[in-house]
Amino acid sequence: MVSKYENMKTILITGGAGFIGSHVVRLFVNKYPDYKIVNLDKLTYAGNLANLKDVENKPNYEFVKGDIVDGDFILQLFEERQFDGVIHLAAESHVDRSISNPTEFVYTNVIGTVNLLNAAKHIWKDDFSDKKFYHISTDEVYGSLGEEGIFTEETRYDPHSPYSASKASSDHFVRAYHDTFGLPVIISNCSNNYGSYQFPEKLIPLFINNIRNKKPLPVYGKGENVRDWLWVVDHARAIDVIYHKGKTGDTYNIGGFNEWKNIDLIRTMCRVMDKKLGREEGESEKLITYVKDRAGHDLRYAIDATKIKNELGWEPSVQFEEGISKTIDWYLDNEEWMKNVTSGDYQKYYDKQYLNR
Repeated sequence: MVSKYENMKTILITGGAGFIGSHVVRLFVNKYPDYKIVNLDKLTYAGNLANLKDVENKPNYEFVKGDIVDGDFILQLFEERQFDGVIHLAAESHVDRSISNPTEFVYTNVIGTVNLLNAAKHIWKDDFSDKKFYHISTDEVYGSLGEEGIFTEETRYDPHSPYSASKASSDHFVRAYHDTFGLPVIISNCSNNYGSYQFPEKLIPLFINNIRNKKPLPVYGKGENVRDWLWVVDHARAIDVIYHKGKTGDTYNIGGFNEWKNIDLIRTMCRVMDKKLGREEGESEKLITYVKDRAGHDLRYAIDATKIKNELGWEPSVQFEEGISKTIDWYLDNEEWMKNVTSGDYQKYYDKQYLNR
């Protein structure tokens, strides 16, 4: 007897145990019970299967541990699973780490992406009907803006860090495989995300944790750098819409219409957390410590998300003040998750769940 799950449309989501990836996996597993979702993740320091406890036993979900840099493994996985679609999020993404070890970013972000493209091209051959390769990228590939201007889908690439250079390269390869081989691809470039399950090396969860524990808040330079912030749940919603309704060969910018100077963002977080933690107003702001600016630190990013709004009907569902309040509440309510992540104990979850059964 053939199980109904054997006839499902099968979608590979790479990096699905990470911050953004886990939100995308959760959304697709719950929203599309007739899809088989295969989550491929190497489980590096930023991959945490505990992020997906609520869906790990769903019949349409499967986790596979593996490295996209291993081309033979990727090809074998495609041959075995015969994926109908790919949503590619797996990437090294922390700028500071890219400065200290650029080569690792080349392997994962460039070679890993090419391995996935090669496998898709080989398995799908010339029949690309009802197939899709969706590559998730970043607004950092566009470089830095001055006080005016905004990134559109037509903005010239101008990456300034090894991280953004590696993502720009992977974007070019994805487009090249569309133009050369006809591979059905879509790319989206997104602004900074915030929300639950983010590894605490990134600004918002790091500062929430430091404020709670009354540790210094290290601010690069004068904190004048500007970023456009998007709630991760809204990013997952955008990925869903683009995957199902986006035009093959197109690029879509995803942004929050929500620019903040770093120092203003940090002061807002201090004020909100002082209130939530019952502290005197201004107490947490005293923790701010200015440190030497990061090399190649882009001044300002701002995304024009008009295209995805007009063509696909997507727009952010929450304003930043509401989103940051929800985010702070989640980290305050999930102190055990934060402790497991900062101590490294979260890395034992895979062994417990998958090796010791």
